[in-house]
Amino acid sequence: QVQLAESGGGLVQAGGSLRLSCSASGCTWSTCAMGWFRQGPGKEREFVVGINRSGGRTVYADTVKGRFTISRDNAKNTVYLQMNSLKPEDTAIYTCAARNDHSLSYYQKSYEYNDWGQGTQVTVSS
Repeated sequence: QVQLAESGGGLVQAGGSLRLSCSASGCTWSTCAMGWFRQGPGKEREFVVGINRSGGRTVYADTVKGRFTISRDNAKNTVYLQMNSLKPEDTAIYTCAARNDHSLSYYQKSYEYNDWGQGTQVTVSS
């Protein structure tokens, strides 16, 4: 059974950085594609970034390209999201997602994922 646990959220000033972590159990680099989504106050869930199960392919939302970076530590079975140059509009609950897969695809739609963490709050002050 897949279980995901996010950590690393917090309060930062605009221009600052945070690194989020997603620890996965029941889901490894060889079995699951991973992704990050976010949902700000009064907004719908938004795709942030996805990575395929081997870690060699990624896709970013245009709003975070050049500022956010996803990486995968296969030995620790953990996915990271490094967030730099944070803006107030980045304020949201960030949630990790996983999809059991046999292909090498990445995914950008929430309905393409099977399992979800509880989320971690990121607040960026102006």
